[in-house]
Amino acid sequence: MDRIIFLILFIVFGFMFGIDQKSASKVDNTVAETKKEPTRLESFAKLQTVISAVENYYVDDVKLDEIVNKAIAGLMSELDAHSAYMNKKAYQEMQISMDGEFGGLGIVIGMRDGALTIISPIDDTPAQKAGVQAGDIILKIGDKSTLKMTIDEAVALMRGAVGTPIDITIVRKNEPTPIAIHIIRDMIKVKSVNTKTYNNDILYLRITQFDNNVAELLSKAILAHKKETKGIILDLRNNPGGSLEQSIKTVDLFVDKGVIVSQKGKTKSEDSSFSATKQGTITTVPLVVLVNGGSASASEIVSGALQDFKRAIIVGEDTFGKGSVQMLMPITLDKSEAIKLTIAKYYLPSGRTIQAVGVKPDIKVAFGKTVTANSDRITIKEKDLKKHLELELKKVDDNKTSAQENTPEDETMIDEKKTIISDEDILKDNQLKSAMDILKSLIILK
Repeated sequence: MDRIIFLILFIVFGFMFGIDQKSASKVDNTVAETKKEPTRLESFAKLQTVISAVENYYVDDVKLDEIVNKAIAGLMSELDAHSAYMNKKAYQEMQISMDGEFGGLGIVIGMRDGALTIISPIDDTPAQKAGVQAGDIILKIGDKSTLKMTIDEAVALMRGAVGTPIDITIVRKNEPTPIAIHIIRDMIKVKSVNTKTYNNDILYLRITQFDNNVAELLSKAILAHKKETKGIILDLRNNPGGSLEQSIKTVDLFVDKGVIVSQKGKTKSEDSSFSATKQGTITTVPLVVLVNGGSASASEIVSGALQDFKRAIIVGEDTFGKGSVQMLMPITLDKSEAIKLTIAKYYLPSGRTIQAVGVKPDIKVAFGKTVTANSDRITIKEKDLKKHLELELKKVDDNKTSAQENTPEDETMIDEKKTIISDEDILKDNQLKSAMDILKSLIILK
């Protein structure tokens, strides 16, 4: 039946194309003048024609359901880096990750300039211990190239049984050749808030991700040290984000009024705003926030809002720049498949967006002993980056780079088991030292 419809369409279009040249020229001119948009029926007919052509004439036998799935996947990937089609396996993997515990590497990934990029390694996980760094570009997972791989496909490949090995090949700025890293998967359990003190009067709070307990844990830590605390350092470096609700509650701990973040979509139903409350605020001491290229999404909302309210000094490096809202929408009757669709963007109190821009720190400070800030990312435009990665991939294939254990150099935060920050710890972390110096000045001024 489809073939008959296709042939009829072909004959009709063929007849139309047979119209004499003068008439065709007039029609073309009229269309050019009016620039008439195709109707919905015409657009759907075009799609149906292509699907029928592939099903009936493509050299290999491809079933209709597979054609439709490929069409959906292609559409989602063309919209933006965060929208995606999720087949049964991918959707199941997503649901597993939302449960909070799974076998994996301990990294958060995203698309940047068309390349699969590590937003941040999670503290005390196999990836962080193996030396993976924020800003690394994943070139290969095992023997598979990532050049045309989606985020969900990459996640599915990297997740696996606890204790099983995996090799990833990464490209890192200022490294002449790709680096092969051997990692053993483990159960990923994240401690979202770590509390430490310095000289008894400075409270250091590190948030690794915004899970459902962050605001409560922060509140308990602040209140427990409230009497002696003169200033707070909030460390959001390598924090990939998480719950929007928790990011709002976090800002509310430090700010007593004003719109923290607003969300604007295509339709009014997706628009909303969230404000600070006086009863939610528990401290007014000076505040410094640490960020870097691994700070994304919810951590950008927190740092950006505190910056706009002039409630905190932001120190570190430019953040990742993910300020969009995604919704999971099941697309089958049994709800086994879904699409992840970007439906809105976040806007900070000043009205600015963080999407693809990120939060610019008030004071830029590079990590380690360096005093001149350099971006973590490989600064090449997307079209050139793809060519660059193809050359890097060729290096790997030609040299057959062997996977090896890679230990982190100085991209390491303070030992999470410690409860007190020493002067030696500060000397190892230039960004933390700068934050401490600024906070001491704010305390004196206050």
